[in-house]
Amino acid sequence: MRTTLALTLAALLLFPVSGFAQDGRAALERAAVALGAASLRSIELSASGVNFQVGQSFTPAAPWPRFNVKSLKRSINYETASLRDEFVRTQGEDPPRGGGGQRVRGEQRQVFMLGGDHAWNVVADAAVPTPIALADRQFQLWATPHGVIKAALANNATVTGRAIAFSVPGRFRLRAMLDDRGLIERVEGQVANAVVGDMPVEVTYADYKDFGGVKFPTRIRQSAGGFPTLDVTVGDVRPNVAVDLPVPEPVRQAGAVYATVATQMVADGVWYVTGGSHHSVVIEMKDHVVVVESPLNDQRALAVLAETRKLAPGKPIRYLINSHHHFDHAGGVRAFAAEGVTVVTHEVNRAFFERTLAAPATVSPDQLARAGRSARVEGVTGKRVMTDGARTIEIHHIAGNGHHDGLLMVYLPKERLLSQADAFTPLAANAPVPTPPSPATVNLADNIARLGLAVDQLLPLHGRLVPLAELNRTIGRAN
Repeated sequence: MRTTLALTLAALLLFPVSGFAQDGRAALERAAVALGAASLRSIELSASGVNFQVGQSFTPAAPWPRFNVKSLKRSINYETASLRDEFVRTQGEDPPRGGGGQRVRGEQRQVFMLGGDHAWNVVADAAVPTPIALADRQFQLWATPHGVIKAALANNATVTGRAIAFSVPGRFRLRAMLDDRGLIERVEGQVANAVVGDMPVEVTYADYKDFGGVKFPTRIRQSAGGFPTLDVTVGDVRPNVAVDLPVPEPVRQAGAVYATVATQMVADGVWYVTGGSHHSVVIEMKDHVVVVESPLNDQRALAVLAETRKLAPGKPIRYLINSHHHFDHAGGVRAFAAEGVTVVTHEVNRAFFERTLAAPATVSPDQLARAGRSARVEGVTGKRVMTDGARTIEIHHIAGNGHHDGLLMVYLPKERLLSQADAFTPLAANAPVPTPPSPATVNLADNIARLGLAVDQLLPLHGRLVPLAELNRTIGRAN
Protein backbone atom coordinates (compact mmCIF):
# COMPACT_ATOMS: atom_id res chain seq x y z
CA MET A 1 0.00 0.00 0.00
CA ARG A 2 1.06 3.53 -0.66
CA THR A 3 1.78 5.38 2.55
CA THR A 4 0.74 8.95 3.17
CA LEU A 5 3.43 11.51 3.81
CA ALA A 6 2.31 11.94 7.41
CA LEU A 7 2.55 8.20 8.11
CA THR A 8 5.89 7.97 6.37
CA LEU A 9 7.30 10.78 8.46
CA ALA A 10 5.90 9.14 11.57
CA ALA A 11 7.73 5.96 10.58
CA LEU A 12 10.89 8.04 10.35
CA LEU A 13 10.29 9.18 13.94
CA LEU A 14 9.34 12.74 13.04
CA PHE A 15 7.09 14.12 15.73
CA PRO A 16 3.60 15.48 15.02
CA VAL A 17 2.95 19.18 14.86
CA SER A 18 1.62 19.86 18.34
CA GLY A 19 1.90 23.40 19.61
CA PHE A 20 3.52 24.54 16.35
CA ALA A 21 3.80 28.35 16.39
CA GLN A 22 1.30 29.94 14.05
CA ASP A 23 3.81 32.41 12.66
CA GLY A 24 6.18 29.54 11.89
CA ARG A 25 3.46 27.60 10.09
CA ALA A 26 2.52 30.73 8.15
CA ALA A 27 6.12 31.17 7.01
CA LEU A 28 6.24 27.56 5.85
CA GLU A 29 2.94 27.86 4.04
CA ARG A 30 4.20 30.96 2.23
CA ALA A 31 7.30 29.02 1.20
CA ALA A 32 5.10 26.14 0.02
CA VAL A 33 3.19 28.55 -2.20
CA ALA A 34 6.38 30.12 -3.55
CA LEU A 35 7.84 26.70 -4.41
CA GLY A 36 4.59 25.15 -5.63
CA ALA A 37 4.98 22.46 -2.99
CA ALA A 38 1.41 22.19 -1.74
CA SER A 39 0.14 20.05 -4.60
CA LEU A 40 3.45 18.36 -5.40
CA ARG A 41 3.35 14.62 -4.77
CA SER A 42 6.31 13.51 -6.85
CA ILE A 43 9.05 14.96 -9.00
CA GLU A 44 11.61 13.80 -11.54
CA LEU A 45 14.66 15.74 -12.63
CA SER A 46 17.48 15.31 -15.13
CA ALA A 47 20.91 16.82 -14.58
CA SER A 48 24.60 16.54 -15.48
CA GLY A 49 27.89 17.71 -13.99
CA VAL A 50 30.28 16.04 -11.55
CA ASN A 51 30.08 13.99 -8.39
CA PHE A 52 32.58 12.78 -5.83
CA GLN A 53 32.77 9.46 -3.99
CA VAL A 54 32.41 10.15 -0.27
CA GLY A 55 34.84 8.33 2.01
CA GLN A 56 37.07 7.03 -0.80
CA SER A 57 39.90 9.58 -0.97
CA PHE A 58 43.52 8.66 -1.73
CA THR A 59 44.56 10.04 1.67
CA PRO A 60 42.36 11.24 4.54
CA ALA A 61 43.31 14.87 3.84
CA ALA A 62 42.51 14.71 0.11
CA PRO A 63 39.16 15.57 -1.53
CA TRP A 64 36.83 12.73 -2.45
CA PRO A 65 37.56 11.24 -5.93
CA ARG A 66 35.88 13.11 -8.79
CA PHE A 67 33.76 11.59 -11.57
CA ASN A 68 32.03 13.15 -14.57
CA VAL A 69 28.26 12.75 -14.45
CA LYS A 70 27.02 12.35 -17.98
CA SER A 71 23.48 12.10 -16.66
CA LEU A 72 21.66 12.01 -13.36
CA LYS A 73 18.00 11.07 -13.22
CA ARG A 74 16.44 11.59 -9.80
CA SER A 75 12.90 10.39 -9.10
CA ILE A 76 11.13 11.18 -5.81
CA ASN A 77 7.76 10.24 -4.38
CA TYR A 78 7.19 12.39 -1.32
CA GLU A 79 4.06 10.50 -0.29
CA THR A 80 5.94 7.19 0.03
CA ALA A 81 9.27 8.72 1.11
CA SER A 82 11.01 7.00 -1.79
CA LEU A 83 13.86 8.06 -4.05
CA ARG A 84 15.73 6.68 -7.03
CA ASP A 85 19.03 8.14 -8.28
CA GLU A 86 20.44 6.81 -11.53
CA PHE A 87 23.91 8.05 -12.42
CA VAL A 88 25.74 7.48 -15.68
CA ARG A 89 29.29 8.56 -15.02
CA THR A 90 32.75 8.45 -16.58
CA GLN A 91 36.28 8.74 -15.26
CA GLY A 92 36.98 12.21 -13.93
CA GLU A 93 40.60 12.06 -12.78
CA ASP A 94 43.77 11.07 -14.61
CA PRO A 95 45.61 9.35 -13.12
CA PRO A 96 42.86 7.86 -10.97
CA ARG A 97 43.67 7.90 -7.27
CA GLY A 98 41.45 6.63 -4.49
CA GLY A 99 38.47 4.30 -4.47
CA GLY A 100 34.87 4.52 -5.56
CA GLY A 101 35.14 2.19 -8.54
CA GLN A 102 38.10 3.73 -10.30
CA ARG A 103 39.18 3.30 -13.00
CA VAL A 104 35.87 3.65 -14.89
CA ARG A 105 36.26 2.24 -18.38
CA GLY A 106 33.74 3.87 -20.68
CA GLU A 107 30.43 4.62 -18.93
CA GLN A 108 29.32 3.28 -15.55
CA ARG A 109 25.68 3.08 -14.45
CA GLN A 110 24.81 3.30 -10.76
CA VAL A 111 21.33 3.05 -9.25
CA PHE A 112 20.72 4.04 -5.62
CA MET A 113 17.31 3.46 -4.03
CA LEU A 114 15.38 4.50 -0.93
CA GLY A 115 11.96 3.36 0.21
CA GLY A 116 10.93 4.58 3.67
CA ASP A 117 13.29 2.83 6.10
CA HIS A 118 15.00 0.72 3.45
CA ALA A 119 18.02 1.55 1.25
CA TRP A 120 19.39 -0.60 -1.53
CA ASN A 121 21.39 -0.49 -4.76
CA VAL A 122 20.49 -2.09 -8.06
CA VAL A 123 23.45 -4.09 -9.39
CA ALA A 124 22.97 -6.08 -12.61
CA ASP A 125 19.20 -5.89 -12.04
CA ALA A 126 19.53 -7.36 -8.53
CA ALA A 127 18.50 -5.47 -5.38
CA VAL A 128 21.43 -5.30 -2.95
CA PRO A 129 20.51 -4.05 0.54
CA THR A 130 22.69 -1.16 1.71
CA PRO A 131 21.40 -0.16 5.15
CA ILE A 132 24.60 1.77 5.80
CA ALA A 133 23.36 4.35 3.24
CA LEU A 134 19.92 4.83 4.81
CA ALA A 135 20.53 7.99 6.85
CA ASP A 136 22.25 9.80 3.98
CA ARG A 137 19.55 8.91 1.44
CA GLN A 138 16.79 10.02 3.78
CA PHE A 139 18.67 13.30 4.18
CA GLN A 140 18.95 13.60 0.39
CA LEU A 141 15.19 13.23 0.02
CA TRP A 142 14.09 15.61 2.78
CA ALA A 143 16.84 18.14 1.99
CA THR A 144 15.34 18.82 -1.46
CA PRO A 145 13.60 22.22 -1.52
CA HIS A 146 10.11 20.73 -1.51
CA GLY A 147 11.11 17.98 0.87
CA VAL A 148 12.25 20.54 3.44
CA ILE A 149 8.90 22.29 3.41
CA LYS A 150 6.83 19.11 3.44
CA ALA A 151 8.82 17.59 6.29
CA ALA A 152 8.79 20.85 8.26
CA LEU A 153 5.02 21.21 7.91
CA ALA A 154 4.53 17.63 9.11
CA ASN A 155 7.08 17.99 11.88
CA ASN A 156 7.55 20.08 14.97
CA ALA A 157 9.97 22.27 13.03
CA THR A 158 11.55 25.37 14.48
CA VAL A 159 11.16 28.47 12.28
CA THR A 160 13.24 31.50 13.22
CA GLY A 161 13.19 34.30 10.69
CA ARG A 162 14.25 32.60 7.45
CA ALA A 163 15.72 29.51 9.15
CA ILE A 164 13.89 26.18 9.34
CA ALA A 165 15.18 23.38 11.57
CA PHE A 166 14.04 19.83 12.31
CA SER A 167 15.53 16.39 12.85
CA VAL A 168 14.93 12.72 12.27
CA PRO A 169 16.25 11.17 15.50
CA GLY A 170 18.97 8.63 14.86
CA ARG A 171 19.37 9.70 11.22
CA PHE A 172 20.03 13.42 10.71
CA ARG A 173 19.54 17.03 11.79
CA LEU A 174 18.66 19.64 9.18
CA ARG A 175 18.64 23.43 9.03
CA ALA A 176 17.45 25.23 5.89
CA MET A 177 17.57 28.90 4.92
CA LEU A 178 14.97 30.73 2.83
CA ASP A 179 15.88 33.55 0.46
CA ASP A 180 13.85 36.75 0.20
CA ARG A 181 11.45 35.06 -2.26
CA GLY A 182 10.66 32.23 0.12
CA LEU A 183 12.77 29.69 -1.80
CA ILE A 184 15.24 27.32 -0.16
CA GLU A 185 18.76 28.56 -0.86
CA ARG A 186 20.89 26.49 1.55
CA VAL A 187 20.53 23.36 3.64
CA GLU A 188 22.98 22.41 6.38
CA GLY A 189 22.84 19.13 8.20
CA GLN A 190 24.52 16.55 10.35
CA VAL A 191 24.06 12.97 9.20
CA ALA A 192 24.84 9.91 11.32
CA ASN A 193 27.99 8.29 9.91
CA ALA A 194 29.65 5.08 11.06
CA VAL A 195 33.19 6.45 10.64
CA VAL A 196 33.12 10.12 11.61
CA GLY A 197 30.11 10.26 13.92
CA ASP A 198 28.18 13.43 13.05
CA MET A 199 28.95 14.06 9.36
CA PRO A 200 28.45 17.71 8.28
CA VAL A 201 26.61 18.07 4.97
CA GLU A 202 25.74 21.26 3.07
CA VAL A 203 23.59 21.77 -0.03
CA THR A 204 23.14 25.05 -1.94
CA TYR A 205 20.40 25.74 -4.47
CA ALA A 206 20.52 28.50 -7.10
CA ASP A 207 19.00 29.69 -10.37
CA TYR A 208 15.41 28.63 -9.74
CA LYS A 209 13.12 28.26 -12.75
CA ASP A 210 9.45 27.48 -13.17
CA PHE A 211 8.58 23.97 -14.34
CA GLY A 212 4.84 23.57 -14.76
CA GLY A 213 4.03 25.77 -11.78
CA VAL A 214 6.75 24.30 -9.58
CA LYS A 215 9.90 26.27 -8.79
CA PHE A 216 13.08 24.19 -8.82
CA PRO A 217 16.79 25.14 -8.74
CA THR A 218 18.82 24.51 -11.86
CA ARG A 219 22.16 24.53 -10.01
CA ILE A 220 22.81 22.19 -7.08
CA ARG A 221 26.06 22.01 -5.15
CA GLN A 222 26.70 19.72 -2.22
CA SER A 223 29.54 18.92 0.19
CA ALA A 224 30.14 16.40 2.97
CA GLY A 225 32.88 16.40 5.55
CA GLY A 226 34.19 19.68 4.13
CA PHE A 227 34.76 18.34 0.59
CA PRO A 228 32.52 18.67 -2.49
CA THR A 229 30.26 15.71 -3.30
CA LEU A 230 27.99 16.98 -6.11
CA ASP A 231 27.85 19.88 -8.57
CA VAL A 232 25.19 19.53 -11.25
CA THR A 233 23.14 21.64 -13.61
CA VAL A 234 19.50 20.64 -13.86
CA GLY A 235 18.14 20.54 -17.40
CA ASP A 236 14.58 19.34 -16.94
CA VAL A 237 12.08 18.88 -14.11
CA ARG A 238 8.78 17.03 -14.33
CA PRO A 239 6.39 17.51 -11.40
CA ASN A 240 3.74 14.95 -10.41
CA VAL A 241 4.89 12.20 -12.74
CA ALA A 242 4.23 8.59 -11.83
CA VAL A 243 7.00 7.46 -9.46
CA ASP A 244 6.38 3.99 -8.10
CA LEU A 245 9.36 2.61 -6.18
CA PRO A 246 8.26 -0.46 -4.21
CA VAL A 247 10.70 -2.00 -1.77
CA PRO A 248 11.72 -5.47 -3.03
CA GLU A 249 10.81 -8.25 -0.61
CA PRO A 250 14.43 -9.44 -0.21
CA VAL A 251 15.35 -5.93 0.91
CA ARG A 252 12.50 -5.89 3.44
CA GLN A 253 13.78 -9.16 4.91
CA ALA A 254 17.44 -8.08 5.05
CA GLY A 255 17.46 -6.41 8.47
CA ALA A 256 20.44 -8.46 9.69
CA VAL A 257 22.42 -8.22 6.46
CA TYR A 258 25.55 -6.93 8.22
CA ALA A 259 25.22 -9.31 11.17
CA THR A 260 25.47 -12.46 9.03
CA VAL A 261 28.73 -14.23 9.86
CA ALA A 262 30.27 -17.32 8.26
CA THR A 263 33.60 -18.61 9.54
CA GLN A 264 36.21 -20.83 7.90
CA MET A 265 39.33 -22.06 9.68
CA VAL A 266 42.21 -21.60 7.24
CA ALA A 267 45.02 -22.61 9.61
CA ASP A 268 45.35 -23.55 13.24
CA GLY A 269 44.13 -20.48 15.13
CA VAL A 270 43.41 -18.47 11.97
CA TRP A 271 39.85 -17.90 10.77
CA TYR A 272 38.40 -16.17 7.71
CA VAL A 273 35.24 -14.39 8.91
CA THR A 274 32.93 -13.74 5.97
CA GLY A 275 29.17 -13.81 5.42
CA GLY A 276 28.66 -10.49 3.67
CA SER A 277 30.29 -8.08 1.25
CA HIS A 278 33.19 -7.22 3.59
CA HIS A 279 35.29 -9.69 5.54
CA SER A 280 37.64 -9.95 8.51
CA VAL A 281 40.40 -12.31 9.66
CA VAL A 282 40.78 -13.51 13.26
CA ILE A 283 44.28 -14.54 14.43
CA GLU A 284 44.76 -16.24 17.79
CA MET A 285 47.97 -15.57 19.70
CA LYS A 286 49.14 -17.20 22.96
CA ASP A 287 47.45 -14.72 25.29
CA HIS A 288 45.40 -12.46 23.05
CA VAL A 289 43.67 -12.12 19.67
CA VAL A 290 44.35 -9.90 16.65
CA VAL A 291 41.53 -9.04 14.24
CA VAL A 292 42.17 -7.82 10.71
CA GLU A 293 39.54 -5.31 9.55
CA SER A 294 36.27 -4.11 11.06
CA PRO A 295 34.19 -2.84 8.14
CA LEU A 296 30.80 -1.21 7.47
CA ASN A 297 29.24 -0.22 10.82
CA ASP A 298 28.59 -1.09 14.46
CA GLN A 299 26.25 -3.93 13.55
CA ARG A 300 28.93 -5.70 11.54
CA ALA A 301 31.60 -4.95 14.15
CA LEU A 302 29.50 -6.38 16.97
CA ALA A 303 28.91 -9.54 14.95
CA VAL A 304 32.66 -9.92 14.32
CA LEU A 305 33.44 -9.24 17.98
CA ALA A 306 30.94 -11.87 19.12
CA GLU A 307 32.27 -14.42 16.65
CA THR A 308 35.87 -13.72 17.69
CA ARG A 309 35.02 -14.40 21.33
CA LYS A 310 33.47 -17.72 20.37
CA LEU A 311 36.53 -18.69 18.35
CA ALA A 312 39.05 -17.77 21.06
CA PRO A 313 37.13 -17.79 24.34
CA GLY A 314 38.77 -16.13 27.30
CA LYS A 315 41.42 -14.31 25.29
CA PRO A 316 41.24 -10.51 25.04
CA ILE A 317 41.11 -8.84 21.63
CA ARG A 318 44.20 -6.64 21.79
CA TYR A 319 44.67 -5.26 18.27
CA LEU A 320 42.51 -4.35 15.28
CA ILE A 321 44.51 -4.00 12.07
CA ASN A 322 42.81 -1.58 9.68
CA SER A 323 43.73 -1.89 5.99
CA HIS A 324 42.89 1.75 5.11
CA HIS A 325 40.60 4.62 6.05
CA HIS A 326 37.98 4.22 3.28
CA PHE A 327 34.58 4.41 4.93
CA ASP A 328 33.36 0.94 3.96
CA HIS A 329 36.48 -0.59 5.53
CA ALA A 330 36.58 1.68 8.59
CA GLY A 331 32.90 1.76 9.59
CA GLY A 332 33.34 -0.72 12.45
CA VAL A 333 36.52 0.74 13.93
CA ARG A 334 34.61 2.84 16.48
CA ALA A 335 32.96 -0.26 17.94
CA PHE A 336 36.33 -1.99 18.44
CA ALA A 337 37.75 1.17 20.02
CA ALA A 338 34.77 1.15 22.40
CA GLU A 339 36.02 -2.24 23.66
CA GLY A 340 39.48 -0.84 24.40
CA VAL A 341 41.07 -2.50 21.36
CA THR A 342 44.14 -0.72 19.96
CA VAL A 343 43.71 0.30 16.32
CA VAL A 344 46.72 -0.30 14.08
CA THR A 345 46.69 1.51 10.74
CA HIS A 346 49.12 3.13 8.34
CA GLU A 347 50.79 6.26 9.67
CA VAL A 348 49.08 8.35 6.97
CA ASN A 349 45.72 7.44 8.58
CA ARG A 350 46.72 7.78 12.23
CA ALA A 351 45.75 11.44 12.71
CA PHE A 352 42.46 10.81 10.88
CA PHE A 353 41.49 8.00 13.25
CA GLU A 354 42.65 9.88 16.32
CA ARG A 355 40.33 12.69 15.28
CA THR A 356 37.33 10.62 14.20
CA LEU A 357 37.54 8.30 17.21
CA ALA A 358 37.35 11.37 19.42
CA ALA A 359 34.52 12.94 17.40
CA PRO A 360 31.00 13.13 18.81
CA ALA A 361 28.21 10.89 17.58
CA THR A 362 25.18 12.76 18.89
CA VAL A 363 22.75 12.23 16.02
CA SER A 364 22.91 8.47 16.56
CA PRO A 365 25.02 7.60 19.61
CA ASP A 366 27.08 4.52 18.76
CA GLN A 367 29.09 2.01 20.81
CA LEU A 368 32.03 4.37 21.25
CA ALA A 369 29.87 7.36 22.19
CA ARG A 370 28.09 5.28 24.82
CA ALA A 371 31.33 3.81 26.15
CA GLY A 372 32.92 7.23 26.65
CA ARG A 373 36.33 5.66 26.12
CA SER A 374 39.45 7.27 24.64
CA ALA A 375 40.77 5.33 21.65
CA ARG A 376 44.34 4.13 21.11
CA VAL A 377 45.76 4.35 17.58
CA GLU A 378 49.18 3.17 16.41
CA GLY A 379 50.73 3.92 13.02
CA VAL A 380 52.73 1.69 10.68
CA THR A 381 55.07 2.99 7.99
CA GLY A 382 56.87 0.30 6.02
CA LYS A 383 56.56 -2.80 8.18
CA ARG A 384 55.54 -3.94 11.64
CA VAL A 385 55.96 -7.39 13.17
CA MET A 386 53.80 -8.85 15.93
CA THR A 387 54.88 -12.15 17.51
CA ASP A 388 54.25 -14.28 20.56
CA GLY A 389 57.23 -16.55 19.94
CA ALA A 390 55.16 -19.15 18.11
CA ARG A 391 53.14 -17.13 15.60
CA THR A 392 54.36 -14.12 13.63
CA ILE A 393 52.18 -11.49 11.99
CA GLU A 394 53.79 -9.13 9.48
CA ILE A 395 52.02 -5.92 8.52
CA HIS A 396 53.32 -4.44 5.25
CA HIS A 397 52.60 -1.24 3.38
CA ILE A 398 51.43 -1.88 -0.20
CA ALA A 399 53.70 0.83 -1.57
CA GLY A 400 52.70 2.90 -4.60
CA ASN A 401 49.13 1.62 -4.84
CA GLY A 402 46.76 4.07 -6.49
CA HIS A 403 43.78 2.92 -4.45
CA HIS A 404 45.14 4.38 -1.21
CA ASP A 405 48.46 5.86 -0.13
CA GLY A 406 48.40 3.95 3.17
CA LEU A 407 47.08 0.56 2.10
CA LEU A 408 48.22 -2.24 4.44
CA MET A 409 48.33 -6.00 3.95
CA VAL A 410 48.75 -8.68 6.61
CA TYR A 411 51.08 -11.65 6.05
CA LEU A 412 51.45 -14.82 8.10
CA PRO A 413 54.83 -16.30 7.05
CA LYS A 414 54.46 -19.65 8.82
CA GLU A 415 50.97 -20.23 7.37
CA ARG A 416 51.88 -18.60 4.02
CA LEU A 417 48.65 -16.58 4.11
CA LEU A 418 48.11 -12.98 2.99
CA SER A 419 45.09 -10.72 3.53
CA GLN A 420 44.42 -7.35 1.89
CA ALA A 421 41.53 -5.14 0.80
CA ASP A 422 40.65 -3.60 -2.57
CA ALA A 423 43.99 -4.13 -4.31
CA PHE A 424 42.68 -7.50 -5.48
CA THR A 425 39.18 -8.94 -5.37
CA PRO A 426 38.84 -12.38 -6.98
CA LEU A 427 36.79 -12.51 -10.14
CA ALA A 428 33.55 -14.44 -10.26
CA ALA A 429 33.91 -17.99 -11.49
CA ASN A 430 34.46 -18.13 -15.25
CA ALA A 431 34.58 -14.31 -15.49
CA PRO A 432 36.87 -13.03 -18.24
CA VAL A 433 40.21 -11.56 -17.20
CA PRO A 434 40.14 -7.75 -17.46
CA THR A 435 42.16 -6.18 -20.25
CA PRO A 436 44.21 -4.28 -19.32
CA PRO A 437 44.50 -5.63 -15.76
CA SER A 438 43.77 -3.40 -12.79
CA PRO A 439 46.86 -1.31 -11.93
CA ALA A 440 46.06 -1.80 -8.24
CA THR A 441 46.20 -5.57 -8.64
CA VAL A 442 49.42 -5.45 -10.65
CA ASN A 443 50.88 -3.26 -7.91
CA LEU A 444 49.90 -5.78 -5.25
CA ALA A 445 51.65 -8.58 -7.13
CA ASP A 446 54.73 -6.39 -7.53
CA ASN A 447 54.77 -5.65 -3.78
CA ILE A 448 54.50 -9.34 -2.91
CA ALA A 449 57.48 -10.03 -5.18
CA ARG A 450 59.46 -7.00 -3.91
CA LEU A 451 59.07 -8.11 -0.30
CA GLY A 452 59.80 -11.73 -1.09
CA LEU A 453 56.61 -12.99 0.56
CA ALA A 454 56.01 -16.72 0.14
CA VAL A 455 52.24 -16.84 -0.28
CA ASP A 456 50.10 -19.90 -0.92
CA GLN A 457 46.63 -18.50 -0.27
CA LEU A 458 44.99 -15.11 -0.26
CA LEU A 459 42.26 -14.04 2.17
CA PRO A 460 40.80 -11.01 0.37
CA LEU A 461 38.60 -8.73 2.44
CA HIS A 462 36.13 -8.86 -0.46
CA GLY A 463 35.36 -12.04 -2.33
CA ARG A 464 36.64 -15.48 -1.40
CA LEU A 465 39.66 -17.52 -0.39
CA VAL A 466 41.85 -18.18 -3.44
CA PRO A 467 45.36 -19.43 -4.21
CA LEU A 468 48.03 -16.95 -5.27
CA ALA A 469 47.69 -18.41 -8.77
CA GLU A 470 44.31 -16.69 -9.07
CA LEU A 471 45.94 -13.28 -8.55
CA ASN A 472 48.55 -14.05 -11.20
CA ARG A 473 45.90 -15.31 -13.61
CA THR A 474 43.92 -12.10 -13.16
CA ILE A 475 46.88 -9.96 -14.24
CA GLY A 476 48.06 -12.34 -16.98
CA ARG A 477 51.20 -13.58 -15.30
CA ALA A 478 52.55 -17.10 -15.08
CA ASN A 479 52.95 -18.60 -11.61
